[in-house]
Amino acid sequence: MKFSGVEVIGKPWGREIIIASEKEYIGKIIEVDKGARLSHQYHEKKKETMYVLSGRMKLVHGEGEKTLDTGDTVTLDPGDTHRIEALEDLRIIEVSTFHPDDVIRIADDYGRSSP
Repeated sequence: MKFSGVEVIGKPWGREIIIASEKEYIGKIIEVDKGARLSHQYHEKKKETMYVLSGRMKLVHGEGEKTLDTGDTVTLDPGDTHRIEALEDLRIIEVSTFHPDDVIRIADDYGRSSP
């Protein structure tokens, strides 16, 4: 058994709250300010599932775009291009395989490059 605090990481679009970080998986609460967008990106190894806790988001992906509302879930496989835009203040739970630096940015509103 392990008890620990959370790690809060500020981002230009909001923040990530790391609630679990193990060698097999990572769990986050992602908070995105209304109107902000995350990078248009993909992952080479990381598989992630997102659950919308509150708010609405537009998910731009390889096949088009879809609006997700509170209670909706999406799973992204390695290689799936995606971008999140917060249509309202947004809170997401993300659970993924542990590949924290596996992000290939295609475009970024904040001028960030891939790690």
